[in-house]
Formats: sequence, structure tokens, C-alpha cells
Amino acid sequence: MKRGPSPSRRHLAVWFPFLPTERMERVRATEGPPDAPLVLIDKVGGALRLAAVDPNALAQGLSPGMTLADARARLPELSAEAYEPDADAGLLARLLEDFGRFTPMAALDAPHGLILDVTGCGHLFGGELDLGRAVRARTTRLGLTARMAMAGTPQSARALCRFGSGGMFTSDRARRAIRALPVAALEIPDRDTQALRRAGLKTIGEVDDRPRASLAARFGAVLPTRLDRLLELEDTRITPHRPAASITSDRVLLEPITEDSHVETVLRDLLADVCALLERSGLGARVLGLRLFRVDAGVRWLEARSARATRDPLMIARLFKERMAAAGDPLDPGFGFDHLRLEVVRSEPLATEQTAFDQQPSRSKALGDLTDRLAARLGEGCVLRIEALNSHLPERATRWRPTSQASISKPEKVCNVAEPTPVRPLRIFDPPQPIEAIALAPDSPPARFRWRRVDHRVVSSEGPERIEGEWWRRRERVRDYYRVEDAEGRRFWVFRAGRFGEEPPPRWYLHGLFP
Repeated sequence: MKRGPSPSRRHLAVWFPFLPTERMERVRATEGPPDAPLVLIDKVGGALRLAAVDPNALAQGLSPGMTLADARARLPELSAEAYEPDADAGLLARLLEDFGRFTPMAALDAPHGLILDVTGCGHLFGGELDLGRAVRARTTRLGLTARMAMAGTPQSARALCRFGSGGMFTSDRARRAIRALPVAALEIPDRDTQALRRAGLKTIGEVDDRPRASLAARFGAVLPTRLDRLLELEDTRITPHRPAASITSDRVLLEPITEDSHVETVLRDLLADVCALLERSGLGARVLGLRLFRVDAGVRWLEARSARATRDPLMIARLFKERMAAAGDPLDPGFGFDHLRLEVVRSEPLATEQTAFDQQPSRSKALGDLTDRLAARLGEGCVLRIEALNSHLPERATRWRPTSQASISKPEKVCNVAEPTPVRPLRIFDPPQPIEAIALAPDSPPARFRWRRVDHRVVSSEGPERIEGEWWRRRERVRDYYRVEDAEGRRFWVFRAGRFGEEPPPRWYLHGLFP
């Protein structure tokens, strides 16, 4: 069933029609770009053709697709450069990151465009008109020509931006404006567009007046679907280039800042807001990110990770300070940061703690704070902890993980070092080391074994502890573990792999040493 868009949903389409040539002008700005019209050329079918033209060349009759020879015949003073689509894609990706200052829901809109879901963002700039002015001022500051349109669905905003004159449209105005657009705004295959024109359907309104069933029978279900989305009769969502954080806080600065101390001051204000939101939601942050927007469209990213959920602003501020101090290269503010955003990337439930006057400091919390500071200073991969896994096999029961990524859930079976005889050794061999053993009976513990060319006579043993192989893994054999002690008092953890009567015959292994 189709549904109309929510009245409150708003999308802003931004199109950069001269992005390639304007990017080239920015590259050549230091050399003093000539006044001659600029075109970018690409080899197509063995001939050099115009891939992009600047406004000056467009005004003098040049257009993309022309051959370079025809273009030079019209304008001998024409300036031609090689077309670099990868460089254009890189510039558009940087613009996508920079336009995150207006909304976290932003996506690429090829070619040379962006789609912003600005639902609920207008009041942050004083209204939708002021939001549009802010986007316009940003593109002008970056030296780019942009056309913008705001409407209810991404498709309607795109059509009004690329095939109309742009502007801000309510639902009724958008429908009237879209009906006046040419059928090319449907962006269907060329043969279908040509068929509509031959049938006398020149505008979207003339196509809309025809029954949907006849359109679907002639052109398939794609055409009615596109038509409904253009006319805002069917709602869709954009897929942002990254998921929006659940908790964020922004600061838009009147003057750009360049010093680390100024960044730390703004960060403390952001942490106060974010920690209050975390407490209200009953959550604690494990990973936080600080996004710093530069005046020249650059974006810097700093990340702080914690071994356990926290909403202590002082501790988080220390982590960010360690990250800034340990960074191999400085923040590089360029002409300054004019917008900072703090995001909670990963969070976990965290209950409020009841404090007492005689409460002693938590040793686990102090250890967690220490590991967090060391990880921020030395690097995430330099501070590790053991994480328990859901496996009965000893070599797969644990793994080393960075403290900020390891789970803090307790394993089902732990080794208590306070016991006189631990059930399992603290350190094991991976892989287990083969030994030569002699048992008095098939299912008995070893009476003697040889390891590293040294014979050991067993005087006492405990076991067996049987561990079956994991059924989803092939060639896993049953294991019978024994804790044995030799005549010199040394204790070993050995096991027999396989049952008697099976092929290949059972083998003995040494898996660990007891202290």
C-alpha cells in the first residue's frame, strides 16, 4: 500500500553543475587561471570530447559531448584540461562530510550532487529559509556554484533542483511545479522518454493525467512508481553515508578557533550536554567521536574509547586530551574550526550508582581508567585484555582484545588462583605440544611420558575431564584431560586425543604447566 510523505519530512537537494571545472579552477588558482573559457576533455571512442564546461564556455555555445576540434573551431582561445573523475569524486566526498554540519542524514546524489534529510533541522538555523541561506553561503565561500531545492521527498527535491529553477517548496507548490517539468525529470531510459514525447506527453502533468494502469502496461511498473515519488504520493528514505548517532551535541562558533586549548574548552561544554543526555537515557558511552569542521571544507575526526561504559565528563576529557597529544600529526585546523560536534558512537546501559559517605574507591574503576589512558596514549592495539569466548576447547575459550573492544561479561568457568590446585593452568601451549606417554590401561592416565627429550615419572594424577570436539568442525577428536604430577613435584596438564580402536590411534599432548 502506498503512503504519502509525512508533512514534516523535508529533503534538500544540492546540485553542483560546474563542479569539475570549478575544482580545476581551485587547483590552478595559485598559477593565476586565465580568463579564457575552460573545458575538461576525455577520450571517448577514439576522439577527444568535452566532458565538462565552465559557465563562460556554456554561454558561448559549448556543451558537454562536443568534440574538442569543433570547440576550438568556435573558440580558438579555449583552455582545455584533462578530465579527472576520481578527483571530482574526492571533492564531492569532502563536501559530503562538510555538509554534515547541517544534518547528520546526508547522502551522495550522482552526478555531482548531495541529498540532505533536513527534517527537524530548520529550527536550529532560524527556519528553513535561513537553513537554505546557510547552505548557499557555505557553497559560495567554497567557491562553488550550486542550485538547491527543498521538497518533501528526495525525488521531488532532485527533480526541482536539476530540471527546474530550484527553491523552497511546500507540498502543494511542489506538486504544481513538478507537473510543469519536462518528462526528462522522470529519468527513465531514453527510449521510454522518446516514446512519451511521440505520444504527445511533454510534461509530468500530462503523464500524471493518464491512468496508472495504462502507463504500467506500456512502460512497466517503474514509470508509475517514479511518478508517484516525484509527486510526493509515495514516501521514500535516503540511505545516509553513515548512520546518525543517537546522541549528539553541536557548537557553531562565531569565530573560527585554531588552538588545542580552545578546542578543549568547547569540548568540555559538549561533554556536559552529552553526559546529561546519557544520564537521562540510562546509558553510558563506550566510544565517543569528536568531529571538527574546518572553514575550508575539511573535517577532522577524533575518537575516544573506554573499557567500560561511562558518563564521567572529566575522564572522557582526559581521554580526548591524550588522543590529541598522542596524535602523530597535529589537528591541522587550516583557517580554523567553526563547528564542533560530539557524537556517542557506541553506548551501553549504565545504572545510576548510589554513593555513600564512607564509600571506598573502586579498584576495577581505577584499573579501567588507567587502561583507557594508556590505550589513548600508546594506541588501541597496545593495551589488551583477555576476553572469554563460548567454547569448551581451552585454546578457543579466550582471546586477546583491545580493552575498549573486549566484553566485560564474566566467563562461565574461571581459574581461581587462590585455590591450592587450580582446575586449569593460567598459561597453555597453543598449539598443544605432542608427548610420548605410556599408560597402564587403555583409559588410564599416563604412568610415564617424555617431553622435550626428558622423561617424567607420574606419581599422582586427577581426571579424566572429557571434552568433546565441536561438531561443526571436522576432524575434531574427543579429549581426556588429566592433571598429573611427576616425581620431582612438577605438575602438568596433559590430554589424550581420540578413542582406542579408532584410526588414527590416540595421541598424547601436553597442553599447559601449573605453577
